[in-house]
Amino acid sequence: MLIEQLSAYGAQDARRRLPDAVMHHAKRAVLDWFGSLYPGTRVAPCLQLMRAHRSELGVGNSSLPGNGATAFAATAAWINGSASHAVEFDDIFRDAVYHPGCPTISAALAVAEDRDLSGLALLNAVVVGYEISTRVGAAVQPAHYRYFHTTGTVGCLGAAGAAAALLAPGDAATMQHALTTAATFASGLQQAFRSDAMTKALHAGHAAAVGVRAGQAAAHGVTGVPDILEGEVGFGAALAQSPDWAVAVDELGQRYNITQITQKNHGCCGHTFAAIDAALLLRSEHRIAAAEIARIEVSTYKTAIDVTGNFNPGTAFEGKFSLPYVLAHALIHGSVRLDAFEPERLADPRIRALMSRLALEEDPALTAGFPRQRAANVNIILKNGQSHAHFSPYRKGDPESPLSDAELNDKFDELAGPVLGRAAAQALRKQIWRLDTLTARQLDLARL
Repeated sequence: MLIEQLSAYGAQDARRRLPDAVMHHAKRAVLDWFGSLYPGTRVAPCLQLMRAHRSELGVGNSSLPGNGATAFAATAAWINGSASHAVEFDDIFRDAVYHPGCPTISAALAVAEDRDLSGLALLNAVVVGYEISTRVGAAVQPAHYRYFHTTGTVGCLGAAGAAAALLAPGDAATMQHALTTAATFASGLQQAFRSDAMTKALHAGHAAAVGVRAGQAAAHGVTGVPDILEGEVGFGAALAQSPDWAVAVDELGQRYNITQITQKNHGCCGHTFAAIDAALLLRSEHRIAAAEIARIEVSTYKTAIDVTGNFNPGTAFEGKFSLPYVLAHALIHGSVRLDAFEPERLADPRIRALMSRLALEEDPALTAGFPRQRAANVNIILKNGQSHAHFSPYRKGDPESPLSDAELNDKFDELAGPVLGRAAAQALRKQIWRLDTLTARQLDLARL
């Protein structure tokens, strides 16, 4: 049975010495998660969640970084998971259309701090959660993503796998029951993307909390249904169409998906990245000024248009899911970072004028390549009649063009520095790179 294979793998990797390259990528994932978390603590829905759970603060050992507080593990996972997804700078596993860090690391950190476990155990648990969830996610795509937000659904499995790896390392039965219990609580609908509501970020927090609770329950004898994934009315039947379960176990424990993670280079929806990269390259190579542009033609895969085809974003959230907006912003300002979604930028008449000169079109060949390829063609036609085109077959930050460790450090400093202060951010960054020599509590995150 599929869940037995995943559980046996998870029990094994929770305790064994993992390859150096895998551990290095686990540290990269943790660093990137913290970089996404800290600015997320300053915006919705974290602000509202801190008020909603004020009576629960200070009573547990799991930290709420950026908020100077602690909570019980599941509450910390819920708040941190939601906060780390809020500013859209979190990591991606492309084949699963999935942000693994938000649910998996939020759950793993909460449990590791609660139980006063080592940083090495935390990193192993992160790897286990990433491997199990990314593989299940890839097996159910692309049909799953039509209606469901993978971070909210498959993220439950990533969080549960990480929690079980920490609570009962080496115990395949606990791992199995944690995963099967979490699977039945998988949720998160695509409709949450289509408005300015806070729900999308909450999907990640919900998945993290589900994973913690499922792991805790399984460690104390609560059982789950062993065929929950491939059963007649199970996860695959309900949430996908003919999932390819062989993908979930192919080279399991030998080839690690955590080494193939995309780290974001732009602060918005990943479906826009290939187009942004192409536009920035053309802007730089041909010294294109926005005032010279007569028309912009973008062709990309259908999901990118469905999710980010908004030509009239009115809020920061809508702006992050508007390909016309972020592309126009990139051409005018040279980047799409956190400041791209300030009110004055969203209302900038120059950006709005350039958006009106942009046309979006589906490319059937690129649609056929989704989700394993995220590509876009951009053609910029100037008022003097010249045109410049570029095809981006992948995105900066994808495994084909990864952010270097130095670039990841710079991203962390940019995002965490304004919240923590430069010196504290740099000190935490150095600790994360040697997390395998510390305990989780030694990070002293409730202070930061």
